[in-house]
Amino acid sequence: MKKKVKKIVRKVEALHVAKRAQTHPARRLIVKDNVNTDYVISGRYKFKIQDPKELARHIFEDIDPAFAARVSAGDILVAGENFGCGSSREQAPQALKVAGFSAVLAKSFARIFYRNAFNIGLMLIECNTSFFDDGDEVAIDIERCKVDNVSKGLSIDMKPVPRIMKRLLDDGGVIEHFRKHGGFKFE
Repeated sequence: MKKKVKKIVRKVEALHVAKRAQTHPARRLIVKDNVNTDYVISGRYKFKIQDPKELARHIFEDIDPAFAARVSAGDILVAGENFGCGSSREQAPQALKVAGFSAVLAKSFARIFYRNAFNIGLMLIECNTSFFDDGDEVAIDIERCKVDNVSKGLSIDMKPVPRIMKRLLDDGGVIEHFRKHGGFKFE
């Protein structure tokens, strides 16, 4: 009986922590795996449009033409495996950040996209995204290495964000980090 009570108490405590943490709606992509940077922002716009705000209006246009209109500041993008494969241009993570995404959850990220996103201060979280639907309320706790799906009462383990990447996020990306510290400072 005591074990059952402790388990219930832990679940309730986890939900209270998730409710205290800021939650944001999930925006789930229809195409889950291998979403390349040309799907994030079509190649036909990458060279014609220089304004990041205008680029952000066209995110995922080839997958879902109405997707960008549903995004609000703070939303969390949910994808599958190998998100951001393709070209190494920074327009893709930049368009996502300017569109209003506070983070991207995926099972895995393409290496160059991963680095480009942290360079501009866009948080990427690797976790099992199978338990997230469009519109679920999500809370991310980097320190606990947990992503809480508050809507479903689930707490999912995430891959720890490296200390250096956390620092870049705190500072707003590489350029802001350099401005703040006059170079790389990670002590």
